[in-house]
Amino acid sequence: MAVLYQEFGGPLLRHVRKSTGNDLQWAEDVVQETIVRAWRNSARLQWEPSLIWAWLLTVARRIVIDGRRRKSVRPQEVEPPEVDMMSVPDGSERALSAMVVADALRSLSEEHREVIEQTYLRDRTISEAAEILGIPPGTVKSRLYYGIRALRELLRDKGVAG
Repeated sequence: MAVLYQEFGGPLLRHVRKSTGNDLQWAEDVVQETIVRAWRNSARLQWEPSLIWAWLLTVARRIVIDGRRRKSVRPQEVEPPEVDMMSVPDGSERALSAMVVADALRSLSEEHREVIEQTYLRDRTISEAAEILGIPPGTVKSRLYYGIRALRELLRDKGVAG
């Protein structure tokens, strides 16, 4: 096997590097695996140099093809991010936003705040909110429209909404 590697290792490595996209490490692995397979099949091989060379090229080509198939099926490996560089959600952004919205809601008129609370915060329909508040559905819709508009403006003034 040492003679086989000395005679064919260099030319086989040069050939395989072309088919591995000049990836030296992969090419060396392919050459090594090809020589191991030649050793395993030594009893069946014809030891004429041109036939050995053709056999080695065929085996190496198949190993490269199998490697490409494996790489296309497996997800690309990535390094895990450094722990000190990872951001950990702490909920402070959400809590701060909720506080700003609650403050803006308190700034609205009672009529606008009530319909927003009934429809958005308590997840009620226009009809349900109208029944609870004792006003017509059309009034709920109107107050909701103007209340949301006023809330947006208040939040825009506070730099929260665009």
